[in-house]
Amino acid sequence: MRQLFFALLLASLLVACRQSEDKRAQPLMQEIERLYEEGNYQTALDSIRKLRTDFPGAVESRRKALGLWQEASLKLAQQDIARTDSALQAVTVLYNQAKTLRERNFIGIKKDSLQIRYDALCGTVRVIHRRQQETAEKKIKK
Repeated sequence: MRQLFFALLLASLLVACRQSEDKRAQPLMQEIERLYEEGNYQTALDSIRKLRTDFPGAVESRRKALGLWQEASLKLAQQDIARTDSALQAVTVLYNQAKTLRERNFIGIKKDSLQIRYDALCGTVRVIHRRQQETAEKKIKK
């Protein structure tokens, strides 16, 4: 009985002295915040994936990372929308200037592809905005 008591006492001391997962995740979380502030959104997203894998019990760090995930994803999608929109406008001009049906068909394929990409990216931004709004509403309710 006495040995069991000492074993439980030793185990509880070891657990109590061990750093929490949030404290161990803190350096990675600081790195993620730095990457986001510098505009390295893709690297920040990759680091957030690593945080989720390496520190599954770091609830507060993961909650904070979720907000950064949404913001970084939003910024990447908006940048991609700008590039896609520019390409779509350029291809539309070429499409309108095409002289032959063959030329118009080939350019039309590219134009349609860019239009689909543009629409999908806009849908992604709408979903991110909706999720951000839901998160904000949950915070207000608490």
